[in-house]
Amino acid sequence: MSSERHLHIICLDVPYPVDYGGVFDLFYKIKSLSEAGIHIHLHCFEYGRGQQKELEKYCVEVNYYSRETGLKGFSYGVPYIVGSRANKILLQRLLEDDYPVLMEGMHCTYFLHSGQLPAKRCVVRLHNVEHEYYQQLAETSRSFFKKLYFRYESKALKKYEANLANKTSFLTVTEKDRNTMIERFGYKTVDFLPLFLPQYESFWSPQQGNYCLYHGNLSVPENDEAVRWLIAEVFNDLDIPFVIAGKNPLASLENLAHAQKHTCLVANPTEHEMLDLIKKAQVHILPSMNSTGIKLKLVNALYNGKHCVVNTAGVEGTGLDDCCAIANSAAEMKVLIRKVFHQPFTREMFDERAKILGSIFNNKANAQRLIGLIFGH
Repeated sequence: MSSERHLHIICLDVPYPVDYGGVFDLFYKIKSLSEAGIHIHLHCFEYGRGQQKELEKYCVEVNYYSRETGLKGFSYGVPYIVGSRANKILLQRLLEDDYPVLMEGMHCTYFLHSGQLPAKRCVVRLHNVEHEYYQQLAETSRSFFKKLYFRYESKALKKYEANLANKTSFLTVTEKDRNTMIERFGYKTVDFLPLFLPQYESFWSPQQGNYCLYHGNLSVPENDEAVRWLIAEVFNDLDIPFVIAGKNPLASLENLAHAQKHTCLVANPTEHEMLDLIKKAQVHILPSMNSTGIKLKLVNALYNGKHCVVNTAGVEGTGLDDCCAIANSAAEMKVLIRKVFHQPFTREMFDERAKILGSIFNNKANAQRLIGLIFGH
């Protein structure tokens, strides 16, 4: 009998290039499992990112599927993000053997829900408490039609998440999400497994930074809202330079930032420029408008930056509380920013933070844990 261990992984999107928060965990998990000797049969939904040769380095096969978009993607009693990924060819391929199946996100669970795939073969990685996430999108979206869709999807997801409880094993990205699934829906077999990340080389510099920084994808409504709040409520009367950096900001946000005396916005910086901005900032200001999942921009700032000021929603259940200064109102944030802006980020602070990060985000150890959960030894 062969000692080879094979695993199907279904990804909601093509997990390469690693150019937005949602694919970090996907790609580095695939890489880590491959390096641990797992033979990966990858299945991903492609809707704009293209087929990627890089994935073939880590997988014995890579299969691509299109999503059923528009009205075709709607299925009675199933959220759109799930129904649009109910691909018959995918099911056919999964039924050709009895290898375990890792489903990345609620998005990929249709055949678990329908019973067409035996539950004992499946493990589900939850990226968020999805109904909460979609409710938040409804609240922050500026489009009336998007608001309607996000509200509809949030209600459908809440029902769907409840129906999937205890069908199989689940893994969350934070302790908070794990507790939510247990308390709200009665999930029993649900474990916390930290994100898989690139091997960041932790950076420390004795040089004092001379500005505060918010960075993120500025086309995401939640991030746009966070920046507008910071400009209006926090940096409205702070005599400290504030830099905003990220992808595709709205013209109205650029105008708002440049109208402020101490604020500027850097649109679409290159990866190198962004890293440079992160390293040279004295304080990272990263409030979160929702408390589900984990924010990659915070992890990036913790590895590569100095002081981080966040709110409780940004760190709850992540284990990163001791790495950050926490403020939950504009007034508290102002006080903290004034304090840490003039406070050196010492080598001792850096070492303590590196120790915490290393204990949570250890790809090798977390891959072994995942292998144990999937293969039972």
